[in-house]
Amino acid sequence: MYPMDLPFDRPSPVTRRWRVTGWLLAGVWLFFLNIPLFTAVHQAQPWRQAVGVATLVVFGVLYLLIFQWARGLRQTHRPIPVGRARASVGLLLGLGLAGIPGTEGDWLTTLVFVAAAAVFLLPPVDALVVVVLAASTPPVTAALVPGWEAESTVVFAVLLASFAMFGVSRLAQRNGELRAAQAEIGRLAVAEERARTARDLHDILGHSLTVVAVKAELAGRLLALDPARAAAEIADVERLAREALADVRRTVGAYREISLRGELAGARSALAAAGIVGDLPDDPPALPAAREELFGWAVREGATNVVRHSGARRCVIRVHPDRVEIADDGRGPAGSDGATGWEPADGDGADGHGLLGLRERTRRLDGTVTVGRRPDGTGFLLRVTVPVGQR
Repeated sequence: MYPMDLPFDRPSPVTRRWRVTGWLLAGVWLFFLNIPLFTAVHQAQPWRQAVGVATLVVFGVLYLLIFQWARGLRQTHRPIPVGRARASVGLLLGLGLAGIPGTEGDWLTTLVFVAAAAVFLLPPVDALVVVVLAASTPPVTAALVPGWEAESTVVFAVLLASFAMFGVSRLAQRNGELRAAQAEIGRLAVAEERARTARDLHDILGHSLTVVAVKAELAGRLLALDPARAAAEIADVERLAREALADVRRTVGAYREISLRGELAGARSALAAAGIVGDLPDDPPALPAAREELFGWAVREGATNVVRHSGARRCVIRVHPDRVEIADDGRGPAGSDGATGWEPADGDGADGHGLLGLRERTRRLDGTVTVGRRPDGTGFLLRVTVPVGQR
């Protein structure tokens, strides 16, 4: 194992402790410069000593700076500039060559650091060229320079360090991609939760506020004609407002539950307040919890839209083990072909937020939502179907 080893796949340092650890992990590999440093210190001529020691010190400091620079870029998922990477590798090589008067043939040890840096910093083709040149330099120089021995250990060290750094760099890249993917998953989870909350608030407030508006309008008309009944309607408005507030609080706290029987009772009250005759079951069949909740949402959405948009005089709701149907004798769908929803007042196109939310909930149970005209071609029909064998 040689320079610039495992710290690259660690998380970004966020404390002084981790910053110090990063420097230590980088600096420990400078131990392998002890061989050329020993040679430089024992030179007979002082200038050779000075040149050898100075170049090795600058080499080590530069290596640490390059290490931390590249490490910081990788931890923040930023690309390493190719030009600066080439300049850094070239500067390391130049310092190693500059120390030859003091380090003599032992300067070849610096090629281990140069090769490892090239693998980590440079594009694959450039790095391969540097590694090949670094590995071939010891035998070539031994053949050309009298007195220099073939350093087979340096060749092995260059190849080993390069191979190890290649694995480390790929691991660091994969870890970076994994962190980016985790961040994206987190972002999508937040977006999904926001969409769910918006859908639930729309469904709750759309129904409750519609009933409040209808009852308030009715109370206004009755104020002069029947004050007692007007007072009763106002009391209902207050009750509904308090229930809506409680629903919102439970929704925000993720504790809200939808009851089919409760929604049928709410639909009966809303239809009566709007002057629409309601034909609703008094005793719906027992259903699994997930299907009962879905059918409760369907009743709430269907009754709300009948009150708000249909102009109907009569509304029929039927609950079966595999489906729930809400039908009215009103103006029908917004489109002439009967294939669109009846929520034009929302300004959201054919399918408003309510129907879109209902479709999302139904898909979770492998069910289907059908909207259109009734079989006789009049009014509107909303049908939510879930195969009995599914849930």
